[in-house]
Amino acid sequence: MSHNRNLLPEAEPEEAALDRALRPQRLDDLIGQERVRENLRILIEAAKGRNEALEHTLFYGPPGLGKTTLAHICANEMGAPIRITAGPAIERAGDLAAILSNLHEKEVLFIDEIHRLGKVVEEILYPAMEDFALDLVIGQGPGARTVRLSLPHFTIIGATTRLALLSAPLRTRFGAVYRLDFYEQAALADIVERAARSLKVQMAPEGRDEIARRGRGTPRVALRLLRRVRDYAQVRGDGIITASIAAEALSLLEIDAMGLDDLDRRVLRAIIEKFEGGPVGLETIAASIGEASDTIMDVVEPYLLQLGFIDRTPRGRAATRLAYEHLSLPYTRTEQGTLF
Repeated sequence: MSHNRNLLPEAEPEEAALDRALRPQRLDDLIGQERVRENLRILIEAAKGRNEALEHTLFYGPPGLGKTTLAHICANEMGAPIRITAGPAIERAGDLAAILSNLHEKEVLFIDEIHRLGKVVEEILYPAMEDFALDLVIGQGPGARTVRLSLPHFTIIGATTRLALLSAPLRTRFGAVYRLDFYEQAALADIVERAARSLKVQMAPEGRDEIARRGRGTPRVALRLLRRVRDYAQVRGDGIITASIAAEALSLLEIDAMGLDDLDRRVLRAIIEKFEGGPVGLETIAASIGEASDTIMDVVEPYLLQLGFIDRTPRGRAATRLAYEHLSLPYTRTEQGTLF
């Protein structure tokens, strides 16, 4: 896989420190996601008013939209410490039991990629979330016995990009479930502007808008593009991000005016040119361009659906007239395609 990594919404390891520095700390600092923000404000105020731990909360949606940021904001607003882990990191039930038994009253445990928890591990969570209790098995064989250990009232905040992969019993134990949507361009422009101030980068409003337009509605992507454009402005310009400097820098990265990169265009061209516009199955598209189907599903597809460039049908993915127009291809597709 040699595609452009600038548009991948997953955080790169070297970005972690900078992401933390640019991350909003309070609900009032949060730009965009107005519906989620107002619902969280009520949830947090109510919990504080009753002097209780925050309800267990689940955030879902495409990567890079701020699920981790919101978990930190919830902890900050509650004045509570936060502990961070991820589904794949908790391999054994004992690992989770150790984490839970060390939590303090009202502490937040953030579990990223919670849909990747193992079945045995997940079952430890049920009584912990519902009854704030840990059921431990002591001994083996006929002499084994179960001991119930009380836990302080804590909060689980889960994040997932795949709500459908979360088991129903786990999903129902979350008191609040919020979907994060792609950001409007205006909100993304505000995020880029605030980050530019933090990074002490000079930027014209047109330069900011150019970056926001190509940021795929995803703050993490827009901030990464800002850093790449900043480098270009420093080396090829006078350090000021103007519309033309931003456009030149992003064109050099092969990111077009709609925020599509080489991988997005390869997916669209495969559907249109190899499979007559679709419908075509996801695995078939992935095999035809030598890409992982998970990457296409998590990274490429949500944004192409948002733009209206593809349709997801029961028989596979199909390219729309808008996709043909964007690629300057003649629209020849018949309504009744073939599933490859």
